[in-house]
Amino acid sequence: MFEGLQDRFQEVFRRLRGEGRITQEHLAAALKELRLALLEGDVHFRVVKEFLARVEQKALGERVLESLSPAQQVIAIVRDELAETLGGADAQELRVDGAPAVILLCGLQGSGKTTTAGKLGRRLASRGRYPLLVAADLQRAAAVEQLVQVGARVELPVLTPDPGEGVVELGRRAVRDARERGRDVVLIDTAGRLHVDEPLMVEIAALAAAVEPREILYVADAMTGQDAVKSAQEFGRVLALTGVLLTKLDGDTRGGAALSIREVVKVPIRYAGVGERPEDLELFSPARMASRILGMGDVLALIEKAQETVDAKEAQRLAERLSRKEFTLEDLRDQLRQVRKLGPLKNVLEMLPKMGPLKGLPEVGDADERRLAATEAIINSMTLAERRNPALLNASRKKRIARGSGTSVQQINQLMKQYLQMKKMLKGVKGGWLRKAFGGGAFPG
Repeated sequence: MFEGLQDRFQEVFRRLRGEGRITQEHLAAALKELRLALLEGDVHFRVVKEFLARVEQKALGERVLESLSPAQQVIAIVRDELAETLGGADAQELRVDGAPAVILLCGLQGSGKTTTAGKLGRRLASRGRYPLLVAADLQRAAAVEQLVQVGARVELPVLTPDPGEGVVELGRRAVRDARERGRDVVLIDTAGRLHVDEPLMVEIAALAAAVEPREILYVADAMTGQDAVKSAQEFGRVLALTGVLLTKLDGDTRGGAALSIREVVKVPIRYAGVGERPEDLELFSPARMASRILGMGDVLALIEKAQETVDAKEAQRLAERLSRKEFTLEDLRDQLRQVRKLGPLKNVLEMLPKMGPLKGLPEVGDADERRLAATEAIINSMTLAERRNPALLNASRKKRIARGSGTSVQQINQLMKQYLQMKKMLKGVKGGWLRKAFGGGAFPG
């Protein structure tokens, strides 16, 4: 996420830190580099101009230039102004008061509206709401069936159109049906196009007038950059948008859409899609996102994710075993499962700061995810006795385990070597052992 901007920003800040005293010339050079980084990141030129003007005004103050740590103060100013550009105050959960509350999702085809409808419905359901998903995309082939499958995955009901039923009629029926079924939120997945056209706007405006939505969210693919901003402007011309939901933010290496859309469209970013799983939808926090862009990480988000996904009883059980210096391959497997619940390793590591003691953390890719899966498969292919007493593993047993797990004897030997190293480390290490034991992320494979 935002790798390009992170690298350029950190290079600029590294140069500033190397100066004992920062002059106006140093700041001018730094602002020039920031301007190039933002423009290359596909950030809207007007947003870049206004952002840098605010940074320059604050950074050129006498208090900053004469302070004992001017570089740190400049970095703090950039972080604060980035957060302001992204929206300032943290987004709030959707307003779902109503009987029922209607939420209309709009956007171009391919932006991820259907998948997002399921993610948003799951999020609302986890907070005590009873959503009804409505398949109102009658243009794209198989769109209705796709939402039915998404609904089944997140265990939510889906209302589908009757033969010959139009979008407006379906919307009205959805509201009536929700009241009858005790559903307090109606999430409508509307049709998109490959580009903004008049028939699309007429159709969705008529639907909005019929159902009177509490929220109208524009779903934007973060990876399309300025195209997402332009399309949002067109939808905002016809609909009273209440917010933006950015999808595929985990794959956005430039950051143009995220940094431009709020400033240009004048509505807040409400949520961000950061993965493919139903739970990979985050409430958007401008301050935290600014820290991520600058490579400062988002440890609070990691803690919140851990609180939501990690089994507290299992964590307590493992902690007690570690305190007694007990650690088997079963414990290793259970801990790996807890780690994988947090999401892809790449996303987890992005929440850690890329500076200070964690500056040297390695890049993580799909290969590391496959190695995690292979490690679990190896342990699952062992008998209970083998998992609890690895000394039983002779050559014939290892060949059997390799066949059962789809791996090789070499991978099993590598796992055993690392497992023994971990047991040795546990004699003197009480925390952070998993990362250290695997040499910064090099799982067997």
